[in-house]
Amino acid sequence: MRKRMDVLIIGFMLFANFFGAGNLIFPPFLGATSGSNWLTSFVGFIVADIGIILLSIYAIAKAGSYQNIASRAGKKFGIAIELIMMLCLGPILVIPRTSATTFELSIAPIFGDFNKVIFSIIFFALVFLLTMRPSKTVNIIGKYLTPVLLVTLFVLIAKGIISPLGDIRTDINSESLFAHGLTQGYQTMDALGMGGVVAFIIASFKSRGYSDKKEVASLTIKASLIAGIGLIVVYGGLAFLGATVSNSYNGLMSQTELLSSITRGLLGNLGTILLGIIVACACFTTAASLTSITAKYFSDLTKNKIKYEHLVIGICIYSTIMSNLGVDRIIAIAVPILTVLYPVAIILVLLGSMPKIFTTDSMFKGAAYTTLVISALTVIDSFGISIGFIHKLPFNNLGFNWIIPALIGAFVAKLISKNKAK
Repeated sequence: MRKRMDVLIIGFMLFANFFGAGNLIFPPFLGATSGSNWLTSFVGFIVADIGIILLSIYAIAKAGSYQNIASRAGKKFGIAIELIMMLCLGPILVIPRTSATTFELSIAPIFGDFNKVIFSIIFFALVFLLTMRPSKTVNIIGKYLTPVLLVTLFVLIAKGIISPLGDIRTDINSESLFAHGLTQGYQTMDALGMGGVVAFIIASFKSRGYSDKKEVASLTIKASLIAGIGLIVVYGGLAFLGATVSNSYNGLMSQTELLSSITRGLLGNLGTILLGIIVACACFTTAASLTSITAKYFSDLTKNKIKYEHLVIGICIYSTIMSNLGVDRIIAIAVPILTVLYPVAIILVLLGSMPKIFTTDSMFKGAAYTTLVISALTVIDSFGISIGFIHKLPFNNLGFNWIIPALIGAFVAKLISKNKAK
C-alpha cells in the first residue's frame, strides 16, 4: 500500500512538472481547428508529446542516468548538451515564464492593476519556501497542489461535456490533422531536460527507502505512466472543449484568448476565476518542481560543492528579476538553441531505448553529430538564409527532418568504425 501511494504521489508531481500553462492552451486549439476529427490531431499530439516523454523516462531509467546514454556520443558532448538543456529548462527560460504567465492570465484579469514586481516577489518567495527541501516539495505538490489542479480541470471539462458550447464542425478535412497534431506535440519540447527530471524522480524514490536499482527503475516507469495517463485524460478533455466551439472559431483569436473564451462561455464570470486558479496552480507547481529539479541537478553536477539550498536561492532571485525585465529577449535567444539541441537529445534517447540495434558508441556519435548539423542548418534557414535541401528531407513538414539523416549517420559511422578496426 505504501509503495502504491509513493508511486501515486511522485506520479502526480511528475504530472505537475509537465502540465504548465503552455500545455493548457494547445489542446483546445487542436480541437477548435479539427472539429469532429479532433481525435486524429489529438493522437498525433499525444504521440509526439507524451510518447517522447515516456520513451525518454523509460530509456533513462533503464540506463540509470541520461549521461549513461549521452556520453556514448562523447563524454564532454553529452555533458554540454544536458547542461544547456537544464539551464534553459530552469532559470533561463521556463521558470521565469511561469510567474509572467500567472500574472497575465490569473492576476491581471481578476485583480486589475496589481503591481507586477510585487507579485513576482511573492510568487518566487512561495516557490523558495516550498522547494528548500526536495522531499517536502514532492509531497506537497503530489499530495495537495496537483489534486487541486486536477479537480479544477475536471470541473471545467465536465461542464463542457454536459453542456457543450455548440455543435462540432464536421467539414474539416482530416488528411493533414494527424501531422498537425504531431507538429504541435513536438514543438512543446516537453521532454526537455529529461535527464534532470529522471534523476530527481530516482532520488525521490531513494529518499523513501527504495535502494534496489531495478526496483527504483520500475517504480520510476510506473510513476511516469500515472503522469502520462493523467496528461492524456486532461488533454483529451480540453481538446473536446475546443471541438465544441469549432463552428464559431474563426482563427483570429490567439490560443490564450480561445481558452479564456471557452471558460467564460461555460461558467460566465466564474470561468475567469476558475481559469485563473487553473493557470496559477499549473504555473506554480511547474515552477516549484523545476526549481527543485534544476537545483538538484547542478548540486549533483558539482558534487555538492554548490549546495542545493544556495542554488534554490539563486534560481528564485534570478527568476524574479527576469520575469519582470527580460523574459522575451531570453526566449528569443534560448529557443533557437533549444531547436538545435532538442532533436539531438531525442535521437540519443531513441538509440538508447533500442540497445540491440544500436550497439556501438560510434553509432551514437554518427547519429548525434548528423542531427546536430541538420538542426543547426534548419535554424539558420529559419533566419532567412536559404538552405534549399533542408526542405526536401523526409518529414520536414513535421519538424522531423533530422531523423532519417540521423539513422543514416549512425549506420555509416558503424561501417567506418568496422573498417578502421579491420
